[in-house]
This record gives sequence, C-alpha cells and structure tokens, in this order.
Amino acid sequence: MAAVHHIEAVFTGRVQGVGFRYAAHQVAREFDVAGFVQNLPDGGVRVEVEGERGQAEAYVAALEERMNGFIRKVDRAARDRQACFAGFQIR
Repeated sequence: MAAVHHIEAVFTGRVQGVGFRYAAHQVAREFDVAGFVQNLPDGGVRVEVEGERGQAEAYVAALEERMNGFIRKVDRAARDRQACFAGFQIR
C-alpha cells in the first residue's frame, strides 16, 4: 500500500452535542479521504483522516470552517504513513 498523509486533530470547545461528528462525516464526503471521528471522554472530538496531502489538509480546513463557532482550539499532528483506513466512520 502506498503512503498517505495522516492527520490527527483534537477539537475542543463546545464540540459535543452540536452535530460535530455528523458534520465531520458529511464534510468527508466532499473529499477523497478516509478515517474516523469520535467523541472523547474529556468533551473533545478526535478526527483521524488520511489521504493525499492536499485532500487531507483541505478536509480539516473545511471542517474547521463549517464548525468554527463551536471550536475553541485544535491540536493537530500530521505525518506520512501507510494507509490503514477504508471509508470514513463515526465512532
């Protein structure tokens, strides 16, 4: 399998109970990416996404734009690695 660009982003703010995971799933349909979104016990939301660098970066930017009013902070890390996701899931 070819290497892909992987981004892990943790969103904090008022991001649970506002449709954030649903929005993350809907935005993923607009890009050629795979991964997942899940609520965290501390009230944050984690997104892991992989794909071509431009697609993965554009996905995260589009999600930030769509949910801007609810996000206080985004911690993110990115690296290239082997692909390990198929499709985009809400966990």
